[in-house]
Amino acid sequence: MMDQSVGILDPISQEIWDMKYRFKEADGAIHDQTIEDTWWRVARAVAAAEEPSLRETWAASFYEALSDFRFLPAGRIVAGAGTKRSVTLFNCFVMGAIDDSMVGIFAGLKEAALTLQQGGGIGHDFSTLRPKGAPVKGVGADASGPLSFMDVWDAMCRTIMSAGARRGAMMGTMRCDHPDIEAFIAAKRDPLRLRNFNLSVLVTDAFMAAVKADGPWTLRFAGQDYRTVSARGLWDQIMQSTYDYAEPGVIFIDRINAQNNLGYCEEIHCTNPCGEQPLPNYGACLLGSINLTRFVKYPFEANASIDEAALSKTVGVAVRFLDDVVEISNYPLEEQAQEARAKRRIGLGVTGLADALAMCGLRYGSGPAAEAASAWTKIVEGAAYKMSSRLAAEKGSFPLFDAEAYLKGGHAGILSKTIRQDIKSSGLRNGLLTSIAPTGTISLFAGNVSSGIEPIFSVSYERKVRLADNSRMTLRVDDYAARLWWHLKGADTPLPPAFVTADDLTPHEHLVMQAAVQKHIDSSISKTINVPEDCNFETFKDVYSEAYDLGLKGCTTFRPNEVTGSVLSTASVSEDKDVTVMERHPALSGITYKLKWPESNHAIYITMNDIMKDGKRRPFEIFINSKNMEHFAWTVALTRMISAVFRRGGDVSFVVEELKAVFDPRGGQWMEGHYVPSLLAAIGEIIEKHMIEIGFLEPRQKADFSLTATTKRASCPHCGELALVFQEGCATCLSCGFSKCS
Repeated sequence: MMDQSVGILDPISQEIWDMKYRFKEADGAIHDQTIEDTWWRVARAVAAAEEPSLRETWAASFYEALSDFRFLPAGRIVAGAGTKRSVTLFNCFVMGAIDDSMVGIFAGLKEAALTLQQGGGIGHDFSTLRPKGAPVKGVGADASGPLSFMDVWDAMCRTIMSAGARRGAMMGTMRCDHPDIEAFIAAKRDPLRLRNFNLSVLVTDAFMAAVKADGPWTLRFAGQDYRTVSARGLWDQIMQSTYDYAEPGVIFIDRINAQNNLGYCEEIHCTNPCGEQPLPNYGACLLGSINLTRFVKYPFEANASIDEAALSKTVGVAVRFLDDVVEISNYPLEEQAQEARAKRRIGLGVTGLADALAMCGLRYGSGPAAEAASAWTKIVEGAAYKMSSRLAAEKGSFPLFDAEAYLKGGHAGILSKTIRQDIKSSGLRNGLLTSIAPTGTISLFAGNVSSGIEPIFSVSYERKVRLADNSRMTLRVDDYAARLWWHLKGADTPLPPAFVTADDLTPHEHLVMQAAVQKHIDSSISKTINVPEDCNFETFKDVYSEAYDLGLKGCTTFRPNEVTGSVLSTASVSEDKDVTVMERHPALSGITYKLKWPESNHAIYITMNDIMKDGKRRPFEIFINSKNMEHFAWTVALTRMISAVFRRGGDVSFVVEELKAVFDPRGGQWMEGHYVPSLLAAIGEIIEKHMIEIGFLEPRQKADFSLTATTKRASCPHCGELALVFQEGCATCLSCGFSKCS
């Protein structure tokens, strides 16, 4: 993957580095000439938190761990550290409790916007807002309910995106006893609603007991009982929605609080967007991963094993690194800075687990593989706590550390006797230390190692990469362990039985692996349990029941469905073969639509012309005309671009969603009883209407995760490639690197 002597990355890693992590000014001026420049930039920036006389020593230690891809800080750290940009190096935030008042709601909205603007993913618990129809004292009106304000958050997130900021990611949670929980569960049955949210239900132990007993369940707010429902019926609603649309997820909130090391000084109501970080109000956590593939000795041999000493040493360096990041990072809000420094949470995890297992001859999902995963993460856990205790002796414990309270319960209560003694005698620098976060992009950067604790998704696939001269070519991307096998054993040598992919595994095998790792993770895990499309509903429900019984803190599944698509198969993901642009017939039939935008004195006329292909009518070109010359230049450009897309054929329905997602910073307009966020969005609605009328689209088909009748693969909303996969609790594109969660 990389020649360390000359610092040359392979084309795919080069693209990831150049696109995401290389320090370049807005005008194109390049600071990082080589990958070594990037590593030294990050290492020296983080080491600035150390004593001046020790900075170069620790910078060299950090550089050593980074340069061999043994330690992979979250991409936000690699991209931002040492650049002097006004960005946060933290991935995860949970915002403050939303006060149930108009002032409190919009104060929360402002804080969320400021956090998203700096690149932080956020979580919000909307359980604090009164249910729809509840009286609002003093104004003589009824409350519109939490879902209506979630729509406001969703619009805010899209507005920030349209203003040029990076894609926003949000988690929205609601308690299982909130009176509006059924509306929350059903929210994503409308495929165009809350698109910038991941949704999860906060499930309590009492609710799970009521489900098992088939008992009643009371929905209440602010001490008032609203109505009683069947617990099992409500559980079935959650399951049916997840079965059909992959949301909402389930968070076992009582278990999270019971196992929280810091339960004596905080209460948790929400997680970050991908669920690996349950956090309190204004909680913040930064992330990093240990690349297990770099610690396998004698790969594919009978005596293959993990180098425990080397692993422990790198974990210690990584803990110190992340602890230093707490000091050097910017924070969007002062409340977040105070919370981070008071508890000094870090989230150190692993990646490349499935590859490391294959290199040791262990089949992912098997009993021996689960035992190995548990043993390896136990080493990480022990080394992390040991270093945090050493740092406490050197620099002081986190300000809210209380040895007696800390060791009494939570995850700390099950730590080894040696670790507990270290904590008791020396203190602890970090309130929580371990987490398994999504690592899709950094894992690809490190040579396409398997992501997090997920199984190998595909042994090989294709990806388009941009070369130094800005041309593009399609390259085959091999899984790291598979590539190593072929290098050692010969290109024609079949892979051994230990190589299995996500499609080869049962949901039970996924759960067993997650449960084995969770034992040694004090926060939580971002993982997707892949479920086959033909799985029946009762079997699907058993996945969540088993997750609860196995002691997991949450569960996210993906079953191929009409809204989010099908998981990409192991075949090539590149469909951009020799595309032939359709020729224009001398005469085309079409329809002209009149659009009256409230801000303009002149109507806009949109003409959609169609062509017959393979017995089906499909859009071929678009023309936009108006007397208002203000829009002339961009309407001409828009018609040419859209027409060019239409003429290439294939599934062009993504054009609709791209236009409908555009928000005008000046505000949109109410049209025909609904809010349209921009003139471009209105044009998108016209195109969608036409596609439905000619039979090209089914009514209310979601286009950004579209399906084609022939391939049934998920299409990326960013690049359009059929390369969207669902793993680590998120949707990620294997072709362009798009992620819904970052």
